[in-house]
This record gives sequence, structure tokens and C-alpha cells, in this order.
Amino acid sequence: MVFQRHSKSNAAKWLGLVTAVWVQAISGNNYTFSNYSDALKSIMNLTQVELNDLSVAKDIGKAFGLLAGLASDRLPPWVILLIGSVEGFVGYGAQWLVVSERATLSYWQMCIVMCMGGNSTTWMNTAILVTCIRNFRKNRGPVSGILKGYVGLSTAIFTDICTALFSDSAASFLLMLAVVPFGVCLTAMVFLREVPPSAADEGGNQDESRYFTILNGVAVVVAFYLLAYDFIGSSYGSAFNLAFVGILLVLLVSPLLIPLYDLLKSFKESGSLDVEGAEAVGEPLLASQETAEAEVQCQQATEEPEMAADGAEEVKRKPVIGEDHTIFEAMRTYDFWILFTSFLCGVGTGLAVQNNMGQIGSALGYSDVSVFVSLISIWGFFGRIISGTGSEYLIKKKGSPRPWWNAGSQIVMALGFVAMAWAFEGSLYVGSIVVGLCYGVRLAITVPTASELFGLKYYGLIYNVLILNLPLGSFLFSGVLAGYIYDAEATSTASGGDTCSGAHCYRIVFIVMAVACLIGCVLDALLAIKTKALYAKIQASKNSEKS
Repeated sequence: MVFQRHSKSNAAKWLGLVTAVWVQAISGNNYTFSNYSDALKSIMNLTQVELNDLSVAKDIGKAFGLLAGLASDRLPPWVILLIGSVEGFVGYGAQWLVVSERATLSYWQMCIVMCMGGNSTTWMNTAILVTCIRNFRKNRGPVSGILKGYVGLSTAIFTDICTALFSDSAASFLLMLAVVPFGVCLTAMVFLREVPPSAADEGGNQDESRYFTILNGVAVVVAFYLLAYDFIGSSYGSAFNLAFVGILLVLLVSPLLIPLYDLLKSFKESGSLDVEGAEAVGEPLLASQETAEAEVQCQQATEEPEMAADGAEEVKRKPVIGEDHTIFEAMRTYDFWILFTSFLCGVGTGLAVQNNMGQIGSALGYSDVSVFVSLISIWGFFGRIISGTGSEYLIKKKGSPRPWWNAGSQIVMALGFVAMAWAFEGSLYVGSIVVGLCYGVRLAITVPTASELFGLKYYGLIYNVLILNLPLGSFLFSGVLAGYIYDAEATSTASGGDTCSGAHCYRIVFIVMAVACLIGCVLDALLAIKTKALYAKIQASKNSEKS
């Protein structure tokens, strides 16, 4: 019975991860602004600065992710998912009303609904990442890679489905952003639960590497499938497009076979189906919160280093890097601010490209930028998957600090910006691939790095403080730098709007962002050197678990 209880909890843990994958596959809606920004600009008669400020308002919504971080330590995941799904439904639903010309909103009202749409993803991502990293604390890199990877794919998933079914209609696209995440989150609310660490015995952990390989394999197939559709196009008729969408949905559902297989395997190995074994897999998900918390506390007690005997001294003792930090304890360390600033250099510049891709493409003579949006999304996925799994492997083999991956990605991203500033033939294709790849590495590596430096106890809030870099970076690099330089280079047209054509429109922007990436590279290298001893301890811990 004990074996079955643990195996069923393993199945519940994997079922939660699969539903988390589904949520992440639709929670990248915040990166799709370029798909409907031109429609907003035309309908609301906006300047480029005003349009960029709308994208900043969208990203400012992430600043209120602090609320999700605080809630993650007090509320169950299903409540956090519900808040995010409702907020997204309202935020993107209101934008759909405007673009479909069913309603009109003033500029400040549009800023509010953009902010709501952006904030909705922080609730979804916090519920998913905090729960899954706690459930798979021994495989934080692969978990971060697979979850952040599907966030990267989500832009391409939405874009290609909309292209296949609605011929790139901006209104239909926004309707999808409002309705689909809402429905998926309602499903995930039933299955996503934090499973006590003691429920995952060593026998269950032996299969984790194999299951992650399967998940990564399915994700790679989805990525290449989307990439193939981007180059083939949607010109083969409605039957072809419907078949594309149907196969895509089958691929996205297929990871569900993992928890089902794990549950059936446990029944077969147990030799009998007793009363406990015949219970539904959902039953362990609904175990009492008190019991779960007790088991988590018991597990944490065995993992934490030996404390001082004097209780008063224990309370006053400052945690060292690698132990649980409150947000205030973390913010008093140099390591936190190095990570924070280097994160700003990477995600702020990458986000600026994503927010302005519509206008960047138009300036270079492209009438349709959807292929570039999809390229950033798909290669962002590859960056997340490769760095998540690869960094975990190098930690186990060589104790290599994860921040080295961030340092390398910053150098490559700087080269991508140089290529786009040069504006040679095909440079936007190269830049889209490079920016997507490096932006993906940055996100996938920072998530587990923060948990390894500052612990998991207050991880939800620490993660959301780091995510403040998204609105801050969007404001600095997109709202201020890109917006004002574009308008300065633009000329008035007969229709009364200001447009800019040519490589000079964004050349200064790309050069400044390349310099920012080089600064971020130096900071990441410094953090890698400072944390070398910590990752040596993590390596020893992982290798001792194998022996």
C-alpha cells in the first residue's frame, strides 16, 4: 500500500506537470503584441511613442506580479490560476472589443486593460513555476527548461493557429487570447497541486530522467512542426489548415500519456489492485493541506544544515547563499543585484525587439512580420530547452555554475543586435533567431538560479521581484529608447501619420542594446565566479544521491 501511495503521488505530480505544460503553452500571450499592434495603431490613430507606451503598460502589468508572489506563499495554486485566468479574460476581451470595433476605449482605459492582460500571466506563471519546481526540486533545470520552453512556443502556437483558422485576423487573434487561456486554466485548477517531497521515493525518481527526455522530445517535435508550417504557409486551403491545427492539438495532448503510463506501471508492479490502488488519480491531489504541510516541513528539516542549539542565535543568524532567504535578506546581498541587473540587460533588450517587431519589419520593407514573431518564439523555445537540460547536466558532471550560460547568451545576443544594425540581406531572420534563442536561455537559466541561490521557501516572491525587470526593461529599451528614436527618424505622410523606412530607423537602438548585453555578460561572469563554491556543493549533493 505504501508503494502504491507513493506511485500514485508520482502520477499526480506528473499529471500536474503536464497540465502546467498546457498552461505555459498558452501563457505567452504577453509576447504577441506585434501581431495586433498595427491594428491598434490604425484604429486608435496612435503615434509610435503612444503605441510603444501601450506595450510598456502591458509589461508594467508584470510589476504587479509581486501580488502573485505574495499570494503563492498563502494560497493554493488553483486560486492563483483562477485569478490569472479571469484577469486575462477581461483584459484581452476588452482589447478584442476595441480591435473588432464593437466598443471604444480612451487611451488611458486601453492602458489599464493592457496592464491587466500583462498581469494575468504573472499569476499563471507563478502558480506553475513555484508548484512544479517544489515538486521536482532535484530536477529544477529540466523543469524550468520545459515550462519556459512552452512559454516560448506559445506565441508561435497562437500565431499559427490564428493564421490557419482566421487568416491573420487581429480581432480573432485577440479573442483567442481571451478565451483559450481561461479554459485551459480552469482545467489545470483541478490537477495542479503541490505533492509532498516524501511522496516521491527513490524508485519513482529513477524514471524522472526518462520522462523528461520524452517531454523534451515531444516539445522539439512541436517546435519543428510549427517551424515547418511557418515556411510552408497557409495557402493550401482550409482542409490543410484544419489538419495542421488538429495534429498540433494531438501533439500538445500527448504528454498526458506519461502520468497514465506511470500509474498503470505502478499497478502492474504492485501485483494487485487493492482498495487504495483502485482509487482515482485525482484522490491524492485532494489530500488534506495540513498533512502535506507537515510532510514538507519534515523533508525540509532533513535537508537544511544543522542549526545552532541556541534558539535566539538561530533567529538572528543570516542565511548564506544556497539557504532560504526572505526577499529582504536576498535584496541585502550583492548576488541578488548582480542577477537582477544582468537579467535587465538580457530580457529588457529582447523584449524591446519583440514589442517593436511590427515596426522593425515595416521599416525594412516587410509587409508581414508574423514569420519573425514565430521565429523568435520557436528559437526561444530551443534556448529554454537546451539551457535547462544542458545546465543541469554540466552541474552534475563538472559543477559548472548556471550563470555562465547567461554570460554566453549575452555575447551572442549582442552579435545579433549588431547584425540587425548592419541590416544586410536577411539580417532580420538572423536577428530573430538569435534574439529568440538568447532570450530563452536568459529566462530558463535565471529561474532555477534564483531558487539555488536564495532557496525555495520564499521563491514565489523572489521570482516576481526579478520579473520586475520585464516592465522596467520594456520602459527603458522599448518605450524610451526605441519609441523616441523611431519618432525622431520618422517623417510625416500624406495620411497624417509619422512613419520611418530604412535601416537607420532602429540602428542606434540596436547598437545601444548590444552595449547593454555586453555589460550584462560581465555581470553574469562575475556571478558565475562568485557562486562556484555553491555549485560545487550542489554537484556533490547530486552525485551523492546517485551512489
